[in-house]
Amino acid sequence: MGSLFTPLLLPLFCLCLTLISPTHSTDCSSLKLSGGKKQYSNCTHLPTLNATLHFTYNATNSSLSIAFSAPPAKAGGWIAWAVNPTGTGMAGSQALLAFKNNGSMVVKTYNISSYSSIVEGKLSFDVWDLEAEAGSDGKMVLYGSLKVEESAEKLNQVWQVGPGIADGHPMKHEFDKANLGSVGELQLVEKLTPSSPSPSPQVANANSGYGLRVTQLNVGFWILGLIYFIVFM
Repeated sequence: MGSLFTPLLLPLFCLCLTLISPTHSTDCSSLKLSGGKKQYSNCTHLPTLNATLHFTYNATNSSLSIAFSAPPAKAGGWIAWAVNPTGTGMAGSQALLAFKNNGSMVVKTYNISSYSSIVEGKLSFDVWDLEAEAGSDGKMVLYGSLKVEESAEKLNQVWQVGPGIADGHPMKHEFDKANLGSVGELQLVEKLTPSSPSPSPQVANANSGYGLRVTQLNVGFWILGLIYFIVFM
């Protein structure tokens, strides 16, 4: 049976390692923030503008803490992350916008009623802990917390980058494909399949998929047992 060891062991062992490997769609340990001074439960690569979002949703008090990271369009530019309570585009969005002012990073709030009206003002929901920083990698990071609608499962999010600030006001961003496509849904609560039981709502977190990994471990150990039987029996 010793002659069976090499041809059988290698492919089965590789298959076992594949089944035991973690299956995170995004690994927050590798997707690090420039400053890294805060920890978040979730992270995701946003599909445009080389942007990322780290976030933690607290269902007990309906609050969302975020860290949005992106490189501005040009040196001295701005970055922005927003929630649109009424639609899916920029018009109507409630934006947090970060830029450098007199050498220091600042965050301001903008209630964007239309594409032609970007006016600094109070948002339609409470925000707090607003701050920003510029990283050595050329990206800016915008931090903040906001109140979301009670029992909300998802939000319409918008993100954007711009070229600069003129007279204290953000200059218009480009209207390229990437800029126009910087919208999407932010899922706050895990989706349940139709066949799943209905437990109490759970907050989405970086460990979703745990049950899948347990199943994979069971299969992996079964294959290891089979390898042992082939080699030593």
